[in-house]
Amino acid sequence: MQEIFRIKSKCHNCLIDITGEVKSIVSKSKVHEGTVNVYVQGATAAIMIQENWDYSVQNDVVNLLQKLIPSGIWEHDKQDGNGDSHLKAGLIGPSETIPIINGKLGLSTWQNIFVCEFDGPREKREIVVTVINNLNSTY
Repeated sequence: MQEIFRIKSKCHNCLIDITGEVKSIVSKSKVHEGTVNVYVQGATAAIMIQENWDYSVQNDVVNLLQKLIPSGIWEHDKQDGNGDSHLKAGLIGPSETIPIINGKLGLSTWQNIFVCEFDGPREKREIVVTVINNLNSTY
């Protein structure tokens, strides 16, 4: 099963929690045991599993990446001014795969799924969620 949903980003660099949307798709799939792949389309965004308890960890991720990969100094900035966005997205990566255990996401208590926006604000980011059933599983 595959479903695509859209989000809107309101900031230039931020993490956007999409766990609820992914949980809903997994629930709809009726898959008991398998995996779900979450993939963001676009070369300036990424997917990350991170702590969900408070915003300090999410802010720390953004601040770390801004210190490691500052804006305005990259060759690609001459084209469209977002060289740092491409580098951040490439470092984090466009997807994560999560196990489905007993019909639910195999995330721990403190884990959520985030879109990392590095080139916002954006009216539309598309996230592709692919649910794969482990056909060899026994129930």
